[in-house]
Amino acid sequence: MIIIKRIIGSLQIPRAILHILLLEISPVRAVIEKDVERWLQEIGYPEQSSLPKWRGLVWLLWRCPAFRNLFYYRIAREERITSRVLLELAKLFFRPMDTLYIYTPTIGSGLFIQHGFSTIISAKSIGQNCWINQQVTIGYSNLTDTPTIGDCVRITAGAQVFGNIIIGNNSIIGANAVVFKDVPPNCTVVGVPAYIVRCDGKKVRKPL
Repeated sequence: MIIIKRIIGSLQIPRAILHILLLEISPVRAVIEKDVERWLQEIGYPEQSSLPKWRGLVWLLWRCPAFRNLFYYRIAREERITSRVLLELAKLFFRPMDTLYIYTPTIGSGLFIQHGFSTIISAKSIGQNCWINQQVTIGYSNLTDTPTIGDCVRITAGAQVFGNIIIGNNSIIGANAVVFKDVPPNCTVVGVPAYIVRCDGKKVRKPL
């Protein structure tokens, strides 16, 4: 079975030639490679440590539609005509998810998007190594105000995070939570409206 999967995976390489080229010429190649490394780790790819990054890229494009959106987002931010043309051609071979929207100006390396169904990511910025689940909305409270997300933040399924707020490093937003106030670092919040249930490893119950 493993051999069959490897053969099928190898057959994806011709489909991904433009994607590999985009990776090689991208000024944010190091960031994309960190994305690839994070995704393979979270998915539990058995040979992630020895797999060349371009092979990891091909595998993720084949098996993880949400990754395609993140990869295309990285390339589109370059705003180079050559990359833009190649990008539009590349999308013909691996179509992006049409229910995942990424509008954030700056996203640190290692963002992992689990499932990505019905998800909108419109923050001022997102730090490194964050995790976003399906049916999450990160967005506006008016025409200008959106959240700033720190490093290693996890936003779980169905959560809504909006307005000119800051989500501190290493915090967790619980499933279906509604967050419209700042969340301190190292905290877990749940509920509607959200309140803190864990802070610095200790159980608590206090409002934001």
